[in-house]
Amino acid sequence: MSDAHTLDPQQLRTWLNGAAHRDAAAFRSLYEATSAKLFGFALRILVKRELAEEVLQESFVAIWHNAGSYQSHLAAPMTWMTTIVRNKAYDLLRRSDDAAEIDSDQFDAEVMNALQDPAATPIEALTMSRDAKALAYCMSALEGMHRQVLGLAFFHDLSHSEVAQQMALPIGTVKTWIRRSLERLKTCLAKGDRA
Repeated sequence: MSDAHTLDPQQLRTWLNGAAHRDAAAFRSLYEATSAKLFGFALRILVKRELAEEVLQESFVAIWHNAGSYQSHLAAPMTWMTTIVRNKAYDLLRRSDDAAEIDSDQFDAEVMNALQDPAATPIEALTMSRDAKALAYCMSALEGMHRQVLGLAFFHDLSHSEVAQQMALPIGTVKTWIRRSLERLKTCLAKGDRA
């Protein structure tokens, strides 16, 4: 662990620059030099080893994809990478504990408001309730990251670029995940209609 504390920032910058140019050997060296320290950091936040491993993997994918956007005048390499790990860890905590409930509370409140619409007939109110349950079920069937991207875009009204920035993902990935998630929701809801 002492090696992790004495990492040469210039060497890390060189490896990050290599990763930005898709140099797999440089990226491997960066991973070998920093992964233990970053894993320890993730583990302190998440406590569970398997969650820390998941976050470390997601973080290095983000580092690989975003190495070209690293700006040495804004942060030291370890600070930049630690920030990615921290954000991924907190995103995982929100996804697993609070995000679904925050989104479902907002969703439930909107459903309840719709159900209390004085113009809605009892049959319309029942149909809205059934639709809300079907949507909640189909949302829960999405992969965690995809559900979070969709939730940020639609329940929190963030633009694709804001979602990409918040999750440290390329905007193309965000757009693809939203499109695929909407297709899966449509398919899932259609199956529910036939049932």
